Amino acid sequence: MATLSSRVLRSARESESTSEAPSCLGTGLTVTGSIDANAPIHVHGTVIGPISAQSLVLGKCGYVEGDIVARDAQIGGRILGRVFALNVIIEKTADIKGRIFHHTISIADGARIVGRTPWRPPSYFETLEQLPEDRP
Repeated sequence: MATLSSRVLRSARESESTSEAPSCLGTGLTVTGSIDANAPIHVHGTVIGPISAQSLVLGKCGYVEGDIVARDAQIGGRILGRVFALNVIIEKTADIKGRIFHHTISIADGARIVGRTPWRPPSYFETLEQLPEDRP
């Protein structure tokens, strides 16, 4: 179970005031372990472990095996795990196995999702202190 940092799910006003360049994980890289970024992150390689970031772009060649926590998530690659994001965009190249907790979601034709996409109010993300345990 991962602890969420309040800085990741801060208010829209605060995140709009920061204009940081994204950190990028290229296609030839594999990271095993947790990634905790107080900035946008683009993943085109492989991450085995949880990711916590201000916003996440998972490229079509990217793969994440673990939970993702971000204010905004744009998913074009493969995920084996859960997504906790206020706003989610799922591209047609996405292949997701797991639940996607969201407030707003856009799913392109052709995207593959094995799992549920439960809606949550914005207050759910603001008060989320720890990720829920998986149910069998």
